[in-house]
Amino acid sequence: MTLTWAQRREELLGDCIVSPDVFNPMIDRLAAFVVPYQQALETEAAQRNMHLYLQGLLSHLPSKNAEDIATLVNVERQVIQVFIGTAPWNHRPLIEVLVPQVTCQLGHPDGIIAFDPSSFPKRGTHSVGVKRQWCGHRGKVDNCQVGVFMGYVADEEHALLDFRLYLPQKWIRDEQRRQACHVPPEMPYQTRQEQCLELLDAWSMHIPHGWVTGDDELGRHTWFRQALRERSERYVLGVPCTTTMRDLEALPPAYQGRGRRPKPPWQSVTAWRKSLDPRAWRRLTVRDGEKGPVAIEMVKCRVQTRLEYKRTGPEEWLVITRRPLTDARTLEARASRDATDNDARYRYHYYLTPTHGATAAFQEPSLAELARVIKAGACIESSFKRGKGEVGMDEYQVRTWHGWHHHMALSLMAIWFLIGETRRGQQLTPALTLPQVRYGLSLLLLEVYCTPGVDDICRQVQRQLQRNESARYYHHRTRKCIPPRKLRRDIQ
Repeated sequence: MTLTWAQRREELLGDCIVSPDVFNPMIDRLAAFVVPYQQALETEAAQRNMHLYLQGLLSHLPSKNAEDIATLVNVERQVIQVFIGTAPWNHRPLIEVLVPQVTCQLGHPDGIIAFDPSSFPKRGTHSVGVKRQWCGHRGKVDNCQVGVFMGYVADEEHALLDFRLYLPQKWIRDEQRRQACHVPPEMPYQTRQEQCLELLDAWSMHIPHGWVTGDDELGRHTWFRQALRERSERYVLGVPCTTTMRDLEALPPAYQGRGRRPKPPWQSVTAWRKSLDPRAWRRLTVRDGEKGPVAIEMVKCRVQTRLEYKRTGPEEWLVITRRPLTDARTLEARASRDATDNDARYRYHYYLTPTHGATAAFQEPSLAELARVIKAGACIESSFKRGKGEVGMDEYQVRTWHGWHHHMALSLMAIWFLIGETRRGQQLTPALTLPQVRYGLSLLLLEVYCTPGVDDICRQVQRQLQRNESARYYHHRTRKCIPPRKLRRDIQ
């Protein structure tokens, strides 16, 4: 046994040997990667600035905002700020290039389309769409922007494909704020569920998939589940722990001989779960985690749900998962306060999946298949984590409608390039991870743009000084007094 463990350790360490071919022509591959996206833009200036901004997102910069990126690539700050913040170029052609690339590489008939809102905390009130609302990033109601994202999950990889910025009703009614942030005048109010359906209608025919998934923020709305059934989409959607259902597999109460035969009573999914036999739970391993196999316990039941105004709803499969409270590894995201409940030992999540579509009944899914789809929600959370951690997806400093969409589109492109480079590098170094690829690329970009020496130091310090002096000049100008020049002191 000792020999077996030692041999496996040597094999794992052997998978870490990095070949120079992983990084050698990476800068050239980045230039080739950008070409089809550049062709989707109309002007040469936009094509050039897009490449520069993309390199800034992939660089070593601790803050991926326009000013720091302009400093790195040695262009005027206003050039990058105007390009990303206020220039009215359309980001949609970039997405129309990105989605076919992802589906070509990852597409599979059993792929999963995952919808998930993501929040971006903000301090002020002037950024487009900002409002006090549920902030999943902080787990409470806070000042933030919310974007609705569509991701794609295959067996071996996952990526974000498209997005929409959620505009609260308060913003839709405030014409002054809309104009200040350049929100298109024709933009109507849409709920997050409507935005998900819009994304699905736009891409469902082009993306091979077998399932649609989302958290309880989507699943709690019965009309959204109905809209997916009308589209013959198989879904696994989270629902709150307060959802009302009727167990169709339970024996009905005894018939008293008068009136209609009684049916099983309506009850909350939490109450039904508490009445379960402990032997009903089934344990499945869903993935190999860094600290060992990640297991999940599940139970499934055919139920009938309720619609609004206590109307009887369709038949669906109720799926409940649980994991120990002591397990710190995240498997499912928590979208709202009532997304889960727990007892002394376990935390529980609740999901619904349809028994039939618009024209035909669906085959009963296995627990293993349901576990695979539920795991897709954690994959999209991982996509957000590496987007915000590796390419500064949440580090933008823009207030306008165009600026937010420009930054998000370029962030998704940057992540997709890193995914492609990671998949390529893993053929040579199986243990290679996406953060390590981004680290190596950042060093290569550092060599391109930052040549150590006195000239480079002078250039960087001069840029900072000119930024400070420009700010001092405008502050004095607003007060209608000429700023004094700095004194030249004799060198001692």
